[in-house]
Amino acid sequence: MIKLLYLVSHPIQYQAPLLRRIAAEPDIALRVVFERPGGLAFDPGFGRAIEWDQPLRAGYDNIVINETTLESEIAAADVVWVHGWQTRTLRRAVRTAHRLRRAVLMRGENADHAMPDGWGPRGWLKRRYLRSLFSACDAFLAIGSANRGYYRRHGVDEWRIFSVPYAIDNEFFAEQRKAAVPDRRRLRQELGVGDGSVLLYVGKLQPRKRPDLLVAAWQRAFPTSPRPALVFVGDGPMRNNLQGSGIHLLGFKNQGQLPALYDLADVVVLPSEREPWGLVINEAMACGRAVVASDQCGAAFDLIDESTGAIFRSGDADDLAAALVRVLDDARVRGEAARRRIADWDFAADVRGLCSALQFVASRA
Repeated sequence: MIKLLYLVSHPIQYQAPLLRRIAAEPDIALRVVFERPGGLAFDPGFGRAIEWDQPLRAGYDNIVINETTLESEIAAADVVWVHGWQTRTLRRAVRTAHRLRRAVLMRGENADHAMPDGWGPRGWLKRRYLRSLFSACDAFLAIGSANRGYYRRHGVDEWRIFSVPYAIDNEFFAEQRKAAVPDRRRLRQELGVGDGSVLLYVGKLQPRKRPDLLVAAWQRAFPTSPRPALVFVGDGPMRNNLQGSGIHLLGFKNQGQLPALYDLADVVVLPSEREPWGLVINEAMACGRAVVASDQCGAAFDLIDESTGAIFRSGDADDLAAALVRVLDDARVRGEAARRRIADWDFAADVRGLCSALQFVASRA
């Protein structure tokens, strides 16, 4: 039985089912320490308070850091798994675990396209710091190929990197989408999207996500009526910039509401810039929907090609417009290919990768 301590900033809706899955493993005693408790809180990206409709702290042992001490939690563990290094607490956890001779697993989201080191002295100092931090880690859990490449370019040996892909609860989304089919016509009428094609955006309405680029590309791709409906699910500071005929702004929708909205869509679009991953892509593919994403979305490197959707040049409205027309033309075929592609990119793959990393550090103890 390995005592595994996981340190992360806060409860995350995508991670909760994975943590429950890991906690059920017979050879792993999982304990999770959060920097903050989560719950109802203001999210500046959405511009409103958010409370998720899925249980985030049920089904596994967890505690908030202010209810314990970092040193005592690390001392009681065999292996320490740290989710990134963006906060002082997470960086201190790596150093403390190294000092106490506890194996450290690192799983960050960083990728060169999203978080470049920069040039000149500042970039050199950052790379030097990261090499020092990474030298205190024993193994790395890569969320995808861009993330793996980031570690490699910072001096991490390939044999210390294990695939623990960024995944969602594929079964939940697939089953809930199927359950929504009988209500599809009613929901279409309720939202006013008619019987035509639907392009769907899910996420925060903020500049980095580029919802405005999607509007521009949609207008260029479909200059005359009838156009496919353009549906935005989410909220944020750019909401008032997205008004127009054929544009439907649904506001924030909780996780349990999303599968029915994916069911309405023909194509799901993520036009973000500097996107480390983009779990909306996983959700759409689990629901059997084709996806168009920019070449600055981490998930695109692993999950999208011309069989499952399309990748366009970030910031290029004309290239996005061409991709929308191309993918919409055979969206169902690409959507079925997307469903097959995502099938093995799941929590089972995460558990296998994590167990391989645990076996690796145990063999070197």
